[in-house]
Amino acid sequence: MSTSSEKSAESVLRDPRWAAIVTRDPRMDGQFCYSVRTTGVYCRPSCGARTPNPENVRFFDTAAAAAQAGFRPCKRCRPDQPPLRERHAALVEQLCRQIENATTAPDLRTLAHSAQLSPFHLHRIFKAVTGLTPRAYAAAHRAQKLRDELIRSRRVTDAIYEAGFNSSGRFYEASQQLLGMTPKHFRAGGANVVMRFAVGECTLGSILVAASARGICAILLGDDPDALVRDLQDRFPRAELVGGDAGFEQQVAQVVGFVDMPQCGLDLPLDIRGTAFQQRVWQALSAIPAGTTLSYTEVARRIGAPRAVRAVAQACAANPLAVAIPCHRVVRNDGGLSGYRWGVARKQALLDRESGP
Repeated sequence: MSTSSEKSAESVLRDPRWAAIVTRDPRMDGQFCYSVRTTGVYCRPSCGARTPNPENVRFFDTAAAAAQAGFRPCKRCRPDQPPLRERHAALVEQLCRQIENATTAPDLRTLAHSAQLSPFHLHRIFKAVTGLTPRAYAAAHRAQKLRDELIRSRRVTDAIYEAGFNSSGRFYEASQQLLGMTPKHFRAGGANVVMRFAVGECTLGSILVAASARGICAILLGDDPDALVRDLQDRFPRAELVGGDAGFEQQVAQVVGFVDMPQCGLDLPLDIRGTAFQQRVWQALSAIPAGTTLSYTEVARRIGAPRAVRAVAQACAANPLAVAIPCHRVVRNDGGLSGYRWGVARKQALLDRESGP
């Protein structure tokens, strides 16, 4: 190795960007690219090609700068295109629209053909981006469409067929799972549906815990116990709200313990109700590890809707299950804390607990 090559190699090895190349760090994609003199190509940091010799490497801030210097884009990692996660997110967003606009939910093979991918590869990408399988996403969308039609249509039968069910028999088999109650009760605002609830105190202030027959459906935090009860009543204006028995009090104690120590987890069934989009967001939030945060923009990318940052924030604000669905782990792009349904001080306290010793 000549003296000039040795100096070039030493310079590259001292550069912190070299570690990103060696580890193929996808987080650095878009931050810089590098060229390889012997091949004449330039790559993104996460490229799966063999690690080049450092004396042949040159760093560039942008792909355009590498191209201007005379290097060709690598055909393997395609550094002249958006990062792979963004391409996947855009692809999944298109597939979500295809599912939503279809009269009958397309099967996996149909979606894979549209995406020009194998069914296995498409299934893996879709779940990685949204947290749901294509089939589960289609079911969630149909459930939301059913809720909308039950409110809008004059007859339950009309709503069933407008929501895409081919027969009323198939619908009634799934109605409890989709709505948490009969369609008649849903149209009546939860009439004749019994919900147990209790209001107590935790280290974050007042807490309300409510449960349907399916599981915990609300964990609300605040300063005013009466305001928490009114919030629950607004959600189910005609439901029968009753105080919990001894068994329910034990569940409430588990929830309170979970809020105080979220790292311990919550081993209770949840009754999660929301639109298809909200459920996609909440699923993505549940995948954020304790002690870490994501920005609203990053969450939007993960669910395949990179332009829906504001809608992601609205879904976080609509979350009825404090801590169980960890919307406190979502922050602004600059890392700062933004509006939190139960107060920024509580958000900071939860993050401090999760990142503590």
